[in-house]
Amino acid sequence: MARARGSRRRLLVGGVLALLVLLVLAALASIVVGARWIPLAHVWSAVVAPTGGHDDVVVRSLRVPRTGLGVVVGVALGVAGAVIQGHTRNPLADPGLLGVSAGAAFAVCLAVYAFDIPSGTGSVAFALGGALVASVVVFALGTLGGGGGTPVTLALAGAAVTAFLGALTNALVLSDARTLDAYRFWAVGSLVGRPDAVLVQILPFLVAGLLLAAVNAPALNTLQLGEDVARGLGQRLGPARVLGVASVTLLTGAAVSATGPIAFVGLVVPHVARAITGPDHRWLIPYSGLLGALLLVVSDVAGRLIAVPAELPVGLVLALVGAPVFIALVRRRTLAAL
Repeated sequence: MARARGSRRRLLVGGVLALLVLLVLAALASIVVGARWIPLAHVWSAVVAPTGGHDDVVVRSLRVPRTGLGVVVGVALGVAGAVIQGHTRNPLADPGLLGVSAGAAFAVCLAVYAFDIPSGTGSVAFALGGALVASVVVFALGTLGGGGGTPVTLALAGAAVTAFLGALTNALVLSDARTLDAYRFWAVGSLVGRPDAVLVQILPFLVAGLLLAAVNAPALNTLQLGEDVARGLGQRLGPARVLGVASVTLLTGAAVSATGPIAFVGLVVPHVARAITGPDHRWLIPYSGLLGALLLVVSDVAGRLIAVPAELPVGLVLALVGAPVFIALVRRRTLAAL
C-alpha cells in the first residue's frame, strides 16, 4: 500500500509539473498572439533588452500585464471554486454564491453614480470593498441563531443578498447613463482596459486568500465525511467555515474587482481537478488553481483568434464554452456524490 501511495504521489507531482509547463506555453502564446503577432525573438528582446520600439511597448505595457492578470485571476477563481464546493458539499456551487460578484457590481455603480469615478484604481478599490462587505453581510445573516452557520443557510443568505444588491444595481444603471456605460464595460468580464496598477493592488488579497485555502485544506477533507463525523474526529466546524469563507471572499473579491465577473471557471475547473486528484483537497486546491489559470489564459487567446482583427472578451468566450459543460455537469448523476 505504501508503494501504491508513493506511486500516486509521484503521478500527482508529475501532473503539477505538466500543468506548469502548459501554463508557461499558454502564457507565451498570450504574449505572441494578437492583432499583431510578435515573434518569440522579439518578445525575448522586449523583456531582456528593450529598445523602445513598437513591439517592446506592446509586450511590456499591454500583453505581459494582461497575461499576468489572467494567470492570477484564473488561479484565484479555480481555488475559490474548490473551496466553496468543498464547504457546501454542493457540486454546482460557484464562488459568487456568497454575494461577492453582486457586491462588487453595486460598488462599481455606486462609485460612478455618487463619486464620479468611472475607471481606474479607484473603481477597483470600490469593487473590492463592495465584495468584502457583501460577503461579511452574507456570513452574518447565515450564522444568525447561534448554530454557527450551515451550507444551506449561507447559500440562502447569499441568494437573498445577491437579489437585493442586484435590484439596487439595476436602479442605479437605469437612472444614469454614465453609470450604465461604466457597468456594461465592467460586467462583461475582460482582461483588457484594466488599470496598470490593478495587479499590484489586488495581489496582497490574493496571496492571503491562497494561504487561507491551503490552511483550510485538511479541514475540508474531514468535512467531506459529514459534519457529525467531522465533529467526532475533533474538527471545529465554526473556525473551519470562517476560514473557508474568508478565503473565498478574498480570492473572488480580488478577482472580480479587477476583471469583472468571469463565469464558469470556479464552477467547472474543480470538477476537472477532482477527476484527476480525487477528493483530497491538499491536491485538489493546487490543481484547481493551475487549471483555472490555464483555462482563463487559453480562453483569452481564443478570444483574439475568433474575431480577428477584433477580439471577444474572455468572459464571453468562457460563457460560450462553459454553458455546454455546465449542462453536462447537471446531467451527471455522480454530482450528488460530492
